[in-house]
Amino acid sequence: MQPLASSPESAYSVTMSFGELLTTLLVVLLSVLLLMRFFQNTQRQKGRLPPGPPALPIIGNILQLDFKAPHKSLIKLSEQYGPVFTFWFGSFPAVVVCGAEAMREALIDHGFDFSGRYRLPILKIVADGYGVGFSSGERWKQLRRFTLSTLRNFGMGKKSIEERIQEEAQFLVTSFRNKKGEPFNPNFLLRGATSNIICSITFGKRFDYEDKQLLWLMELVAEIARSWSSPWIQDSIVAVCCTQHWNNDTQTLYNAFPRIMDFLPGPHRKVSQNITNLRSFLAKTIQSHKETVQKDSPRDYIDCFLTKMDEEKDELNSEFFHKNLLLTTQDLFIAGTETTSTTLCWALQILTKYPEVQEKIHNEIDDVIGSHRRPAIEDRVKMPYTDAVIHEVQRYIDIAPMSLPHMATSDVNFRGYLIPKGIHVIPVLSSVLKNNSLWESPESFNANHFLDENGCFKKSENFVAFSAGKRTCLGESLARMELFLFLTTLLQNFVFKAAIDRKDIDISPDLSGFVSVPHVYKFYAVPR
Repeated sequence: MQPLASSPESAYSVTMSFGELLTTLLVVLLSVLLLMRFFQNTQRQKGRLPPGPPALPIIGNILQLDFKAPHKSLIKLSEQYGPVFTFWFGSFPAVVVCGAEAMREALIDHGFDFSGRYRLPILKIVADGYGVGFSSGERWKQLRRFTLSTLRNFGMGKKSIEERIQEEAQFLVTSFRNKKGEPFNPNFLLRGATSNIICSITFGKRFDYEDKQLLWLMELVAEIARSWSSPWIQDSIVAVCCTQHWNNDTQTLYNAFPRIMDFLPGPHRKVSQNITNLRSFLAKTIQSHKETVQKDSPRDYIDCFLTKMDEEKDELNSEFFHKNLLLTTQDLFIAGTETTSTTLCWALQILTKYPEVQEKIHNEIDDVIGSHRRPAIEDRVKMPYTDAVIHEVQRYIDIAPMSLPHMATSDVNFRGYLIPKGIHVIPVLSSVLKNNSLWESPESFNANHFLDENGCFKKSENFVAFSAGKRTCLGESLARMELFLFLTTLLQNFVFKAAIDRKDIDISPDLSGFVSVPHVYKFYAVPR
């Protein structure tokens, strides 16, 4: 009897079974390796980090995170696990700090220990560890010291920059008047005004509000800020954190991840492209400065940096080279444009929603400044209600609820725990700004939070809108001047009314991630 011939179908079945078996084995092997890695990490960290919610293998605690408002999830967990706890992003932990006392200890008492900048995936795209905003260690120290000194020399916190802001505020008033009673979205004009201030300091130029280059730049900045806080970006951060460090001796999985992401659709590609476009503009500006710089009479920040580069060109450990100039200029431009303009946008929404608050500011302006003289910084001490409203706007909007990511720069003994060098540290500023025990009505807008029983302005050590400690916002004094001068100048000239029923204005965030982004509305600017 002859053996039965095997059919093509049976051969195909055997081949498919072998392929499926190989795939299954590979999946099992990868899962085992990931589980081993997870348990190795958890065992290595055991007894060193503060306790936190139980973490699942591979994914850690990410199922407990609301990506639309991650800070709220962390604050909720702090109620159960205490003001300092560990949250696992995949196989790697972050130390979360909540509440005023713990925040003060971490950011002020241990300021240098937690002064590093943890390099999340989105920050690798934005800066990759260069520049003043997202660097750490000696690089950050050198660049911050130089930048603060240079900004002060160009008038930050002084009369000269006050005059620039006063002049820009008049341009803003003219642009608002040109709307001729029609409803409009003020966001672009406010962004252009704040941008012109930092542009004049950084590269010695202001733009007309109709300038095509300014329009293009403002669109870039708006898209960058919005994308940083999108749920998609929050998801991608967690996804990469879950696979970020394979081990300390080999190249991390993340280093290959951006090359893969380049071929996939999604908002990350737009972020990368926007950053590339902005850097191209800044690089051309820097090159133009190189061709015209005069070392003895610097015109702006770029000129000063170029001069410093030349002075230290032979020093091996100097941090003054082209990439740091490019990235620091980018940091100053984005931060100096977006956060202040966003705060002003939110302020107009709040004042329109609560016209009685707007009316009280109008009355204070009339009493102290009048209708003809330009508002000045010296007026602030005589206008406690206006000052209180500005502070309360900043507290209420909670513009950076989790600050920017910090990192331990060395092994730190903190509250009885050993926090290892290089670990991600998350100071949840929102846990102070919206704390029930620190504010009378933390979830409501209430200017009385910053007024005493006599109606005088009342400072609060719990006002951490600019963060605290070594990495507090380096443009804080500039931002304070801009908020007061721009807002009082606008309210000196206009009454703001909503294009919709004011009760329908939603002053909660539209997006909340790295920054809180407001909803967009149109307003009438009615001349006074």
